[in-house]
Amino acid sequence: MNIKSFPIKDWLQQNTIINVSGTMTALGASMVPEEIRQCVDESLGCFVNMDALQAKASITIAQSTGAEAGCITSSVASGICISLAATMTGIDLGLVEDIPDIGKISKNEVAILKGHVVNYGSNINQKIRLVGATPIEVGTVTVAEPYQLRHAITEKTCAALWVVSHHTVQSGLLSLQTFIKLCHEKNVPVIVDAASEYDLKIFIDMGADVVLYSGHKFLSGPTSGIVAGKTDLIKAAYMHQSSGIGRAMKAGKESVVGAIAALERWGQLDHKILHENEYNNLIKIWNGLSKITGLCLKKIPDPTGNPITRIKVSIDAHASSLEIGELCQALLHGNPTIVVRDHHINLGFFEIDPCNMKPGDPEAIILRFQELESLLEKNNSMSSIKDILGPRLSSYDIKDIPMVDTGKVPWTYDGTGDREESLKCWPERYLQH
Repeated sequence: MNIKSFPIKDWLQQNTIINVSGTMTALGASMVPEEIRQCVDESLGCFVNMDALQAKASITIAQSTGAEAGCITSSVASGICISLAATMTGIDLGLVEDIPDIGKISKNEVAILKGHVVNYGSNINQKIRLVGATPIEVGTVTVAEPYQLRHAITEKTCAALWVVSHHTVQSGLLSLQTFIKLCHEKNVPVIVDAASEYDLKIFIDMGADVVLYSGHKFLSGPTSGIVAGKTDLIKAAYMHQSSGIGRAMKAGKESVVGAIAALERWGQLDHKILHENEYNNLIKIWNGLSKITGLCLKKIPDPTGNPITRIKVSIDAHASSLEIGELCQALLHGNPTIVVRDHHINLGFFEIDPCNMKPGDPEAIILRFQELESLLEKNNSMSSIKDILGPRLSSYDIKDIPMVDTGKVPWTYDGTGDREESLKCWPERYLQH
């Protein structure tokens, strides 16, 4: 059959971005290496027994994570759903088919620290409610005490959910060790959302009953979620995956094969060399950007312990009045399109992450910043240095009375965009050209 080239190939070439934000789902998470793509391609040309394939996945997951068993689902979000549902129903297929109807289910409350109720594209509490469970938020956003967790756990508690993420509050809460200990004292299983975490064994080693990993972030596989944990919970979770509410979130053969291949590749990687290469790329960018007037650079570690060094980029207020958000937007809308890690843009900085760079990306990033140097210089504010009495987010009115600079304080910042408005105008906004 003579088939012409598909237009989607041209679209991909025209819309590829330089990603220095990290393994973000909204950017396609990661690039799938050739050896994994070959395994996926092999799966696409044949039929397999999916239960047998998932059994093979279970063996691989157990070897890679130290868990007793595992299965592959479509994403970590779906892994949260089927894992929580498993703690509500066990391996009772009748109850599995009832979910989200909980009329015959005795336990349906999920304890979660209030500081862990994050939005990673959607609200994590929605995933709890999706299976008919009720989130019970523990403590306040910045303070959680052992007694509050004990108080939250009742005879209706089916599970406790812990989220490992840069999005969560990083201080004032319970440690994971304490969280697991207190939950296990009351026979409550602990599920850990470790979607973006590099260490595949630490959470099982710490006693977590189920741990969820992304197959398409650090593992660089196709879109998938990895569910690892105790055999009885994994069996129940797989029931939900194949015959229950998780059926709507099922993983195809290509995702399961790709996740298995990603785990097998993971075990063979020379991680040190990989990270040396990433760091060398970062240093190359550091050296280039350090020559640009108006930029302030700092090397910072990943907050959750992943083996990553990033560059924190801010603007020297003494040298330029350009806002960091304006620089971020100039990178986003330029040629090439460069997406930085902008989670803390409201605090006056963004980050450059080296994990997903391709050959030539560091040079392209440096060149783009050099092109924008004139933008920094045109907004030069050296004449106002006399008014600065140390770092502050305020200025003075004509009577020299202090006034808040509403363009800089975090509590006036609405984020990088209105998600609702963005979705309302999809797909039109992406089809303009």
